[in-house]
Amino acid sequence: MPDTSIRRPDADDPFARSFSTCYAGVVTFLAVVTEGSFARAADRLGVGRSSVSRHVQRLEDRLDARLFQRTTRSMSLTREGELFYENCRPGIEHLAQALEDMRELRSGPPSGHLRVGSTPGFGRKVIAPLLRDFHARYPDITLDLLLNDRPADFSADRIDVAFRDGRMEDSAIVARRLIPMQMIVCASPSYAHRHGLPRHVDELARHRCINLCTASGRVTEWEFRIDGVTQRRQLAAHHTFNDIDLVVRAALDGLGIAQLPAYQVCDLLADGQLLSCLGQHAPDDGGHYLCYLSRKHLPTRIRVFIDYMIEQTRARDLQCLTTMTTLAPLETID
Repeated sequence: MPDTSIRRPDADDPFARSFSTCYAGVVTFLAVVTEGSFARAADRLGVGRSSVSRHVQRLEDRLDARLFQRTTRSMSLTREGELFYENCRPGIEHLAQALEDMRELRSGPPSGHLRVGSTPGFGRKVIAPLLRDFHARYPDITLDLLLNDRPADFSADRIDVAFRDGRMEDSAIVARRLIPMQMIVCASPSYAHRHGLPRHVDELARHRCINLCTASGRVTEWEFRIDGVTQRRQLAAHHTFNDIDLVVRAALDGLGIAQLPAYQVCDLLADGQLLSCLGQHAPDDGGHYLCYLSRKHLPTRIRVFIDYMIEQTRARDLQCLTTMTTLAPLETID
């Protein structure tokens, strides 16, 4: 029979010496990079800040390289630090995945904690209403839904799954398209009766437009498909809001005309609370995506969440360009 006993490492074993010297330093180094500061890394590791500094210093001495540029106000990786981080990260991720897989093998049904990121509008209108049934199916999974109009940072924000709108250009993540992203120009019947509705994109310049801006203050451009080419227009607005629900509310109140995602307005168009126009120029190259890091093996809790959300969002009637009710422009009432 093969000898499966565990032998004490030889003191002269170079691997043992290297591992014992560097392991604590590598773990501490990765924590500092992930958390963005020595103080937050100390909190995460449950040790004192001096211990963090000491481990990093020993690692730098071992490598004979400076890993961080530090001042009293800022900290950044050196070029050597960036290279070392990129080389170490896959190994640590594999180790974390191995530990997670073993824990899930023991625990039976899917369990654990999920951090999910989404844009505010899609998160409120589509994702949040689906969570009740998800929790009924998987009661041992806890979940944070974090709404933000900036793309989720999987590493810094420790996000497991993110929902993104628009076009995916990040090759470092897996992006699965849920549904096309239809953008619909619409207004209330009262606005249409007073001001008419535009027949062409150029006519929007003389309408009372409602704009959406991001948390950073950037005003979202309107997008159109004209002669097969996607065009973006920055339109002057009578009203600008930093929350998409407020844009919808303003359109319903007759304050102006807005371009909104189909999932926000399909039901409002169906019952006549809003009227659509310029459907012939709706952009057709965007989408709503479910995104996660490119990993060969996903934890069960993430896999069941992905499968559930893809099934449920595709089953919902969130597309309405083919059934929109469009009111012909009426004579403007002074």
